[in-house]
Amino acid sequence: MSNRDPSPPRRHYYSVRAGKRPPDEGFTLDEFKRFFLATYVRLEENGIFQEWFGYGCVDQGDVAGKAGADPSLYVFRKLRRNGLWPVGEHIPDYSEDDLFDVIEFLYDHASEGVEGYYHQYAECGWHYKTFDARAGREMFRREINDILGDYGRGYELSPSGEILALVDDVFAPILAAELPHADASNIRERVEGAKLKYRRRALSERRDAVRDLADVLEFLRGEARAVLHSKDEADLFNLANNFGIRHHNKEQKTDYDASIWLSWAFYYYLATIHACVRLIERSKQ
Repeated sequence: MSNRDPSPPRRHYYSVRAGKRPPDEGFTLDEFKRFFLATYVRLEENGIFQEWFGYGCVDQGDVAGKAGADPSLYVFRKLRRNGLWPVGEHIPDYSEDDLFDVIEFLYDHASEGVEGYYHQYAECGWHYKTFDARAGREMFRREINDILGDYGRGYELSPSGEILALVDDVFAPILAAELPHADASNIRERVEGAKLKYRRRALSERRDAVRDLADVLEFLRGEARAVLHSKDEADLFNLANNFGIRHHNKEQKTDYDASIWLSWAFYYYLATIHACVRLIERSKQ
């Protein structure tokens, strides 16, 4: 058992309790860059990027990793952007998109050192020969999520290495709820895929997520007729067809604030699917 003292609890301090500062006020981009850089440097010193980007040695000089002798060229090939590597040199100029790209890229290239030796001369440090990618990615994800949730409105790095928007507490239960329907490919998997799209940042993906949910509801339409009034059924599909979600024609309404509308439509359809599925399942009893 570790003898280390436990970390201090997360709680609201005086200024928040006194109402002088919002409890959910996130870091600005510049503030987040400072926290990210400190985390990156610490992880780099622990060797989790050695497999791909090598290390510096007082005896051997720069020892290349799998990315080759010019890591900046490798980063350009993967991210199609110049001026991102090395991180410490270029991070002041990063946009949010640049920083998020780099975080996802580093996740893919993190690996924990397993076997190696400690070079004592001038405290050169650990030089690893074998690595554990799964352990390194989990370490990177854990460290990044410790600060990513405090940036802006809050984000997290998913187990697959994608940066996703955090779910508001009020909507967390419905996003976590499972659908009690036997059809995996047409219902459950499509709904889970829509949830993932919605939590990505692009409006185009959010629109796709709403469209996918509308398609799931369309698939359920035959079963839903038995448990819904005809007017309710018509209203559900009128919503999708008239607001440029499922089809595209000149009669549709498209002059609306997409970020607000898509958020409302997504949770509306998700809740409706849950209600329909549960009504359908109840009718079978």
